Amino acid sequence: MSKTADLLEEIAALKAMLIVADARDKHKDERIARLEKLVAAFKQAVFGRKSEKSDPDQFELALEDLETAMAVIHAEEDAEDRAAKRPAKPRASNRGALPKHLPRIEEVIEPDSLTCSCGGCLHCIGEDISERLDIVPAQFRVIVTHRPKYACRTCTDGVVQAPAPARLIPGGMPTEATVAHVLISKYADHLPLYRQAQIYSRQGVDLDRSTLADWVGRAAFELRPVHEALMADLKRSTKLFMDETRAPVLDPGARKTKTGYFWALARDDRPWGGTSPPGVVFTYAPGRGGQHAERILQGFGGILQVDGYAGYNCLIAADRIGPGIQLAYCWAHARRKLIEITRTGPAPIAEEGVGLIRKAMMFRGGSCESSSAAIDRAASIANAMRSKPFSLE
Repeated sequence: MSKTADLLEEIAALKAMLIVADARDKHKDERIARLEKLVAAFKQAVFGRKSEKSDPDQFELALEDLETAMAVIHAEEDAEDRAAKRPAKPRASNRGALPKHLPRIEEVIEPDSLTCSCGGCLHCIGEDISERLDIVPAQFRVIVTHRPKYACRTCTDGVVQAPAPARLIPGGMPTEATVAHVLISKYADHLPLYRQAQIYSRQGVDLDRSTLADWVGRAAFELRPVHEALMADLKRSTKLFMDETRAPVLDPGARKTKTGYFWALARDDRPWGGTSPPGVVFTYAPGRGGQHAERILQGFGGILQVDGYAGYNCLIAADRIGPGIQLAYCWAHARRKLIEITRTGPAPIAEEGVGLIRKAMMFRGGSCESSSAAIDRAASIANAMRSKPFSLE
């Protein structure tokens, strides 16, 4: 509730500021009206009914628009203050601190003259230091490799020349750093290849999208051993997490997109002091059927944490996959199912399960023995639901 109260206070303060801006300048009515609409959207995203709440990404975009519009008004007010030679109004801001590892370019701005009006010399008694964040735009450069040829003048034993260095793409023009930049821009920054080609063309580097796609494909081939090694390392764990998520995939023949799935296999033992490093491997599959989970998990035996999707139930057949898999269903999904049962009438076992899950998940101190008992009892109730598979998605 404190977060909600803080947001309400921010909205009230924003409205008050808009009223002041309106009183100072009648020409800002249009922008103020836009800000009022953004405030309304902001309130709807935060306080609206569940079905009306905005997607988190859309909420962030709306908030960016709101903050940008407010910055425009602040800039206009600062310009008016400078024109009227009024002191600028102090405003609370959170600029953060610039990282220490960034290189510092020192510049010293000296007065026009170091001679005092009395004729004496001025000496330094202190200084003011400020820091600003600067950026050098990405620049292309060309690595020119020379391999001189040498021969002996007194004999004919042949020509000596250093061998050409290996390239990621034989006969290709990109360096490994260039290919890595394309991959990061595409997969980490979600920048499609055609947009990257447009960015490169602004610096006179004309690259066809198909050329960039060829680089990505060749890099994927070279990275395949890394993917396989990470997958093998995760499968040696005693407990893993698995989930699948939708991904739109181009379907050129149908001139539209189709639904594919990325299957994530993850490990993170840090919460309980495990020594294995965290890791996650993504595998693409055209669907979300249990046969895809079987294929990905070949060779794994241990505890697999999953949600309530019924497609995972086929993994219980140990002889089809590996030495044996024990499914640990998500407590949030199990609790949701138990709560649904309690709403239909008296259900002592379901009510006990809800209480034990709540106690185990919220435990932060006190007797570890009582918490362990709650976890064991709650787990037995949740895992007993395997006998009657259900789907919550």
